[in-house]
Amino acid sequence: MKNYLNFENEVKNLEAELEKLKDPYNNSEEISEVNTDKINDIQQEIEKKLKQIYSNLNPWEKTLVARHEDRPKSKFFIENLFEDFISLSGDRFYGEDNSVIAGFARFEKKSVLVIAQEKGEDLESRISRNFGMMRPEGYRKSIRLMKLADKFNIPVIIFVDTPGAYPGVGAEERGQAEAIARSIECSMELRVPTISIIIGEGGSGGAIALASSNKVLMLENAIYSVISPEGCATILWRDPKKTLEAATAMKLSSKDLIELNIIDEIILEPTGGAHRNKEEILTNIRSSLSLNLEKLSELSRDEIYTQRKNKFLSIGRDRGYLTDTNLKKDSLVREINDFDKIISFIFKYKIFFILSLIILISVIFILSL
Repeated sequence: MKNYLNFENEVKNLEAELEKLKDPYNNSEEISEVNTDKINDIQQEIEKKLKQIYSNLNPWEKTLVARHEDRPKSKFFIENLFEDFISLSGDRFYGEDNSVIAGFARFEKKSVLVIAQEKGEDLESRISRNFGMMRPEGYRKSIRLMKLADKFNIPVIIFVDTPGAYPGVGAEERGQAEAIARSIECSMELRVPTISIIIGEGGSGGAIALASSNKVLMLENAIYSVISPEGCATILWRDPKKTLEAATAMKLSSKDLIELNIIDEIILEPTGGAHRNKEEILTNIRSSLSLNLEKLSELSRDEIYTQRKNKFLSIGRDRGYLTDTNLKKDSLVREINDFDKIISFIFKYKIFFILSLIILISVIFILSL
């Protein structure tokens, strides 16, 4: 049974009519043959409606598409994009976290490390996977495997799909914030190519912990934000219903994020979302992964590290309230020129200069009498 969003009612009605026409013998009306002409007309109408709807989605509607029940999850991509996947478990500190799938595999006959946040397909698997919300042991497992991949010079591919890190008491007691910070630190220090793909929700620190990569790719209808629209609306407007205003203000869509240079590439989805044609989205992701891995493989280990560092240091420099042209490209430290040195020296010994100026004025005044 297909699941429809509230703005897809017209498509739902057309597809229901289409199903009846395709199976006339189970129809209550007296139809005994398939009307192919009408079927083609309705299929074209459905395609037209989907293009019309999905070309004009607002940020909140994109959020709903990103959360769609039928949207392909990480497990689907692992099973269909990679070969010889070997799942690895445990963080060597506490235990296993089922919300993240990780292991080594082959992509186009090359070894890669795959780390994927998994939400689950049905209620039972979603509960088992904790709805894709990772605990500290999940991030520590990811750190352990990323370091292993770095040691053996194996590229890392990460699928991001989470509403955020798990906020439970147990997770906080086991150091959730520290685990996220360590994961970001580890991701930034790697000297092997890393590619993160946001396939659904990229929520808060739970996402950035695994999205600090050389290349951050994003599916067309995915979202990436510091907080959920409901959470933002509750904090800013004290009204969780103001989700549209919140989603618009946060600029969480792929179109907004690529303009802000937060992400590097948008992977196009089939008309109507990734769930409507899973084979097409597989082809698009495979093509993008292959191209980006090939480009990154041309860089040395030091160049990979430098490229990643500069990528994140450059975010927001030309769009903030202050733009400092003296900032070095590869750090947050300002370049000090001769004029800056003179000003700095004057400020350092300002009391001496002020006293000297007072004495000089006094001497001139006395001599003028």
